[in-house]
Amino acid sequence: MYISFTNKPASEDSAADRKTRPGRRTVSSTVVTLGIVSMLTDISSESVTAVLPMYVTGALGLSVIAFGVLDGMYQGVSAVMRIAGGYVSDRADQPKWVAFGGYALAALARIGLLFATGFAAISAVITADRLGKGLRTAPRDALITASSKPESLGTSFGVHRTLDNIGAALGPLLAFFILLLIPDGYQTIWVASLAFAVIGVVLLGLLVPNIRSRAKADKAQRMPRQKFDWKSVTSRPMRRVLAAAGILGLLTIGDGFVYLVLQARSDFAAQWFPLLYVGTNLAFVILAIPLGRLSDRVGRARVFVFGHAGLLAAYVIAVLPMSDLAATLLCLLFLGAFYAATDGVLAALAAQLSPPETRGTGIAAAQTMVAITRFVSAAGFGLLWYSLGRETSMLIVAGLLLVAIPVILILLRPQFARQNRVDAS
Repeated sequence: MYISFTNKPASEDSAADRKTRPGRRTVSSTVVTLGIVSMLTDISSESVTAVLPMYVTGALGLSVIAFGVLDGMYQGVSAVMRIAGGYVSDRADQPKWVAFGGYALAALARIGLLFATGFAAISAVITADRLGKGLRTAPRDALITASSKPESLGTSFGVHRTLDNIGAALGPLLAFFILLLIPDGYQTIWVASLAFAVIGVVLLGLLVPNIRSRAKADKAQRMPRQKFDWKSVTSRPMRRVLAAAGILGLLTIGDGFVYLVLQARSDFAAQWFPLLYVGTNLAFVILAIPLGRLSDRVGRARVFVFGHAGLLAAYVIAVLPMSDLAATLLCLLFLGAFYAATDGVLAALAAQLSPPETRGTGIAAAQTMVAITRFVSAAGFGLLWYSLGRETSMLIVAGLLLVAIPVILILLRPQFARQNRVDAS
């Protein structure tokens, strides 16, 4: 099996083409271009994320509680705009330009980093950046869905997330080398971050087509424009998926906390801290396409739930009495596997359960649930760490996640049966 790239929309690929290429997975050039835009944007954002824990607790001298609040904001503020971005994209049927606005807002936030030196200023910058992310995510994923065949949707999201996370690996590397050459060179990191963000916005505006999926569907069926239906966003299958995403999101603490635990146990120098993000994203890059393909074959709900076993393993390994190097490498591998099995797979699952006229909002609803619950989780874990210590807090969350995974499997059992019927047909 291999992946090829085509300029044709998925709807133009004939049945004959599909029959003559039984093992082929065709990924649209639009998906690849969006992946490159995301790669540049992630170089920008992850170069900042990689140094934020050390910058906040070291350079600025703020407490771990302050970092917990900032990390929670980084995880959850985008939730405010995700539903809005998906809804506006669906109503206006202009996914490209809604996404463009989100990317542009995040780029403008980078300018604020050049002047932010305190908790309030950093909070404002993170808020603007995450609002931009929330605005762009669902329209971008709707573009990916409209550019892909239904049977290879997981593969398309896997390709996009692979390119995205190449940027997420390069960003921390960029930050690492800047700090290696320029100790306390945070301002240089902020300037580089701004440059990559601007390039990504320009490429999106010039190269990505505005695929209006609802207009195409209405034209093909010779139907008038359909009224937006909120019921399709909160249908019974989607309610179960949203509940599952929310419960598991409450038990997903920020990566920064895991890395701080690893740093405390193995005495990493501050300048090596960004490389932990590189390791996680390299694992993501390696596993995103295989796990996306797997979700197309065995069911996206299954892969999404079982992917949290990787997160559970990372929590436990971070505090086990074992070799520091082995603990670090295994944690990064399992965190990468977790993200590869859940990030794009959840978007593909929500797209699968949403009709074209509400697809952006459906994707946004699932992502919003994850963002809100991770915001609560990060802020709460900061307080738990402060009260009980890092190892005890990590083990408590691991125990709760161990209980939650089988509960979610039962909750999503109807979705597994539905996938089996689709496969049989």
